[in-house]
Amino acid sequence: MNLQNAKNNYKLFAIICGVVFLYFSCKPAKIVTKNKAPNFILILTDDQGWNGTSVQMMDDDTRSKSDYHQTPNVEALANRGMRFSSAYASAPVCSPSRYSIQFGQTPARLKMIRVGMNTNHIHHETSFTIPKLLKKINSNYKSAHFGKWGIDVDPSVLGYDESDGITGNKDGGFDFRSNKKQWKNNISEDPKKIFSTTKKAIDFIERKAKTKEPFFLQVSHYAVHSDIMLRKETLKKYKNKPKGKYQKHEGFAAMTEDLDTGVGMLLDRVKALGLEEDTYIIYTSDNGAVPVMPPKRFYKEGSNFPLSRGKWDAMEGGIRVPFIIAGPKIKAGIEAKTPITFSDLLPTISDIAGYKLPLQDDLDGGSLKNILTKNGKGNVTRISEGLIFHVPYENGIAIKRAHSAIIVDNFKLIKFYNNNELMLFDIKKDIKEKNNLVASLPEKVSQLEVLLDNYLSKVKAPKWQSGISWKNKTLEKFNSYH
Repeated sequence: MNLQNAKNNYKLFAIICGVVFLYFSCKPAKIVTKNKAPNFILILTDDQGWNGTSVQMMDDDTRSKSDYHQTPNVEALANRGMRFSSAYASAPVCSPSRYSIQFGQTPARLKMIRVGMNTNHIHHETSFTIPKLLKKINSNYKSAHFGKWGIDVDPSVLGYDESDGITGNKDGGFDFRSNKKQWKNNISEDPKKIFSTTKKAIDFIERKAKTKEPFFLQVSHYAVHSDIMLRKETLKKYKNKPKGKYQKHEGFAAMTEDLDTGVGMLLDRVKALGLEEDTYIIYTSDNGAVPVMPPKRFYKEGSNFPLSRGKWDAMEGGIRVPFIIAGPKIKAGIEAKTPITFSDLLPTISDIAGYKLPLQDDLDGGSLKNILTKNGKGNVTRISEGLIFHVPYENGIAIKRAHSAIIVDNFKLIKFYNNNELMLFDIKKDIKEKNNLVASLPEKVSQLEVLLDNYLSKVKAPKWQSGISWKNKTLEKFNSYH
């Protein structure tokens, strides 16, 4: 190529480049951005039973919703989300369940099995908590906890940027000294701190919306734990409303609706701020409801009916809870039947946010992400088979026998430690736990008992002995392990 031809080609190239530059400089540029980091809001209620709301948790069983309480805002959440009809709290009492949420482990592995026990043996500073893992994924994540904490260290130790501190039942209005006061109707304009707690939560998300920082927010309501508190106008409504067959306490019903009103305020603000499409909202309860009010050991059919018994026991009424998730790519109005539990929350949130699984080899939970994106179908992959519930102490209000349970598919085995009695139920066919299958399915009994015993031995779970309360001393001084 001679020099003149080269000059001509260069001029042609320059003209083409100029035309291209003018074209693209005049045409609006297409901005390619990464997907926004999702937000997470966990709404945790206290002592709200599986059928404690007006959401029908199970499509083919109308008894899976309240026959008295009205919760229109939780209904609205369920209508745009997924209901897990076989969702289980990690324990039939509050603190073990709350620990399980934060650490992704069972109370048996954590050796945190009852309220009020010493927890010096727990590694609270671990890097595997929900807030700390989210910060590993994206350093911009902010986290907050408002309401009842129920854990023995400040939330900041677990990675929370904002909180109400180490709070418990008393902070929400609970007088354990007066059983009569607990179950009478106490009028309040801010019952169980429902509205002041909600206000703090709304303030947090408003600030995060303004700064565009992704967040994890846990709102742990003191309701519907006793003492019963409610607004005057709400109580008036339920005094004039026909009572249900199984749920009849007008004050408890009013408190439930006041709680729902607070939930609605939060959900409305999320929508108004334009955060709904980027936010996963989870609604559940820390354990089942008190079976009768005031509590007593013997009764026929309690408020958790058709589930047997309630809070304090690993029967269905004590551990099966309402569970709803709404958010991006979750098909609206779907019932998921896969059994899940609270230790699944940490890996699920981490997986959705982009953390590569598995996380570590002593996490008991598994991710629900595939179920959420596949119309409620599928299974959860965990390191151990079955869901484990460990209640190795005697409770005078409840069954009054130390026990453990395991659920694998539709079978549930309960083992009592005072005499090694076993009970086996097909909870898909027998949700009331009335038909003990021990005699008719000995192989299934043996299989589940081995799984349960092996797990408790593997994690060195606290072992029941007569007279052990797991209170007033460190775990090491009791020195009783599986």
